[in-house]
Amino acid sequence: MKKIIIFLVGIGIIVAIMSYVYFNYRIMENEAKRENMQYENYYQKEIYGTDLVTLMNKVVDENTRNEVEKNDTGLYKDNGKNSIRIDIKFTDDDRIHTLEEIYNGGTEVFVQYYNQIKFKCTKIEYHEQTGKVRYLYFEQIAT
Repeated sequence: MKKIIIFLVGIGIIVAIMSYVYFNYRIMENEAKRENMQYENYYQKEIYGTDLVTLMNKVVDENTRNEVEKNDTGLYKDNGKNSIRIDIKFTDDDRIHTLEEIYNGGTEVFVQYYNQIKFKCTKIEYHEQTGKVRYLYFEQIAT
């Protein structure tokens, strides 16, 4: 009788652990989907420079909140979990500028020159480990 009770308790513990792991996985998956949705809304859509600045501020806040480290050049490091990078290609100088470059130069200056200019997100990448957005690439489409 003792062996049966121990066996049933063992089965109960195994089922409880498996349930915990499954529900934790589902919670993390739903969180990734929810977070991704706010960035995926920009994909293949035309937005103005003011909207791009709003997105850049959001990404800086997310990276700061997630304690994403910066490398020696001041760019956010890809931590494989929850870091986000943004690159922007301008037609003016045919260069790709990083989020940090524009943010450190002052978003007010960016808004002053690019508030009515349209940009389009043409590339989006995800972290392999968590499935969260890791990179957004915007191109200037109108002058």
